[in-house]
Amino acid sequence: MEREGRPVGAESGELVTIGEFARLSRLSAKALRRYDELGLLRPALVDPVNGYRYYDPAQVEGARLVAWLRRVGMPLNRIGRVVALDAGAAAVEIRAYWARVEAETAARRDLAMYLVDHLSAEGRTMSRMPDSAENTGSSGSAGSAGVPAGLGVPGGLGAPGGPGAVALAIRCAALTDIGVVRTANQDAAFAGPRLLAVADGFGEGGAEASAAAIEALQPSTWGRDGALSAADLLNALEETADSAARAVRDAVAPCADPDGSGTTLTAMLWTGSRLGLVHIGDSRAYLLRGGELFRITHDHSLVQSMIDDGSLSPEEAASHPGPALLLKALVGEARPGAVAVACRADVRLREVLAGDRYLLCSDGLSAVVEAADLRAAVVAADDPQEAVRRLAGLAREAGGPDNVACVVADVVVEE
Repeated sequence: MEREGRPVGAESGELVTIGEFARLSRLSAKALRRYDELGLLRPALVDPVNGYRYYDPAQVEGARLVAWLRRVGMPLNRIGRVVALDAGAAAVEIRAYWARVEAETAARRDLAMYLVDHLSAEGRTMSRMPDSAENTGSSGSAGSAGVPAGLGVPGGLGAPGGPGAVALAIRCAALTDIGVVRTANQDAAFAGPRLLAVADGFGEGGAEASAAAIEALQPSTWGRDGALSAADLLNALEETADSAARAVRDAVAPCADPDGSGTTLTAMLWTGSRLGLVHIGDSRAYLLRGGELFRITHDHSLVQSMIDDGSLSPEEAASHPGPALLLKALVGEARPGAVAVACRADVRLREVLAGDRYLLCSDGLSAVVEAADLRAAVVAADDPQEAVRRLAGLAREAGGPDNVACVVADVVVEE
């Protein structure tokens, strides 16, 4: 597959004018000149006297590829990388780009639906407020229908503002383990009354990156639920995620290749009645409720994108031979605006109920221990400390090929 213009003296056949090549490739001459200026598609020959551009007909496929990539919205600098690759590598790069687009679209869709439901609930509540105090008790049940996962259920146990609400607290434990194979530990974990977090570092500065991401979250004072609306909480979560990204960039700046170092981050910040989730990468968060273990994060990885589009089954993904290619992570070096937005963490609010148990872990655990075994260990443990020890032991029994970070937290009625 021809990716770039041929040099002067190309011998692949008769060259054609830019006008004729525009007809063959179904592109405009203006677009072809622009692609030349950007280095995406060079002419086979430029007349040194009059500057006319001539193309090899064999370049048509490359020209159409550039046009197609433009149509799917790929940034020009990334198109430049794709057109320089062979066909197989280009396919991998395009798949990775589109998986990132879909992940970002899904995150925006979730936020949009959350806002629709939240504002609709507010509208219903306000419509009942005038004059009658008896509406106070009914507004909770009216607002609970269709409330998404991000919102506390009004009137529920421990939910903000509900009648009969009780104070809830977090009981938690964290553990990291170097594993059996690795000689250094680049994972980090933290569990406290206001913050639960795991981070899986990679690259030369991986250990520094994971530690910096969690450290950036610890001084956060955003989450006193009574003082902030749900919308304010989401904005505060965005700012918290951005601060973690800046901390990682600063931490890995001294590395020889800052862009090759970074970390995943999965964190939950406790407001007193809600948990705010910040997630980027392929570390995971699970919720144990009613005896069932639910994964509440979506991996930002190439393998997950292949599962999503049907290219791989979950069973095939478990034994996929390729490396764990992340589509999103906190990495070194500041990014251009569009790329920085694409690499932003997912943020959302989670309802909580007394009796919930949360598990946060790096892929050193989730990639080697079956979901059924994870559930069994989380269910069987009497308390979070026992749970994290059991989970780290399972990873070692499975060969311990990677570092492990895990946090377990119980939502309890505050004494």
